[in-house]
Amino acid sequence: MKDKSPLIIVHKQDLYEHWLKNAPKIMFGEHQLSVEISAIDGFFIQKAKEDLRETPEIAAQGFKELRELLAGEPDLHLPDADDFYITFLRPCKWYAKSAFSLIKRYYRFRLNYPHIYTDLLITKQKVALCAGLIYPLPIRNQDGSRVLIIEGGKRWKPKEVTTNDFFKGLILVLFLAMVEYRTQVAGARIILDVEGLSLSHVTYITPSFAKMIVEFIQKCLPTRLKGIHIVNQSFIFNMAFAIFKPFLEEKIRNRIHFHGTNWDSLKEFIDKRALLKKHGGELKMAEGQYGVMLWQNMLSCEPAFEGNGIKMMYFISLTDSSKIKNILIIQWQYLHGSVSTRYY
Repeated sequence: MKDKSPLIIVHKQDLYEHWLKNAPKIMFGEHQLSVEISAIDGFFIQKAKEDLRETPEIAAQGFKELRELLAGEPDLHLPDADDFYITFLRPCKWYAKSAFSLIKRYYRFRLNYPHIYTDLLITKQKVALCAGLIYPLPIRNQDGSRVLIIEGGKRWKPKEVTTNDFFKGLILVLFLAMVEYRTQVAGARIILDVEGLSLSHVTYITPSFAKMIVEFIQKCLPTRLKGIHIVNQSFIFNMAFAIFKPFLEEKIRNRIHFHGTNWDSLKEFIDKRALLKKHGGELKMAEGQYGVMLWQNMLSCEPAFEGNGIKMMYFISLTDSSKIKNILIIQWQYLHGSVSTRYY
């Protein structure tokens, strides 16, 4: 095998400055949607301490132990950067062994579902992102969590946005949340709006697709998922949910809440300031083609690393049943997770 290319780290501050300079503004009324990658302070420092056991001493120990565990995996080469490790340590409350297991599951998922990580680029997922099916809201919940909307009903046109492309779009938006320090600490809540879900929609949802999504959310997502809130569901949604249900573990089942159109029920979990008016809240919907604006907003980040050739290389050795090792080189553009694969 040839010498490994050096790992090049994308510094968040450089990316943030590039985003500020180039990204179009997305306004929800008077509130602007922005990527929050500044260091945590005040409320979030205290929350990290209470919820995640996070102190300077525990964090230092977590980084040290995780590095030691990774050093014992000679075929797994990751960027030796606190900014990278913290993405996995915070969801695991700074327990290095748990973070180590999460990292391995995370990359194993990529290897098991290569079709999802083919063309997982903002440029390649224009249709899915421009459709306005997945988008974050600008106001955080009272507990500091980021609120994400998934439009899984009438807005979704399966012939235009396939189930796989829908999932790719979700992964890209989740990567934005993953790099926010505040979201790492406080987590995220998903509102799944299935108004207008039809029988024709359900026919596109296969058990294998449901299994893949559930595996990603339950086992591989390095984000504190605080809750999934289903709204505007009809009896047809029960048919769709029945496909997912066999794969759900108790922990995630307990975090799924069905609200229908009972907005008071939804507001028991999410403050009305952080909810759209159509969901009983105070936020105005973004004006214009907000899906297109979100895509353009995300696209403005790409030149910060792709255009300048700043990519991260991961070398992962796999051992098959006959003990023959293949080298899979994964090019992952950090922060939005785009991947291309080549075998040697």
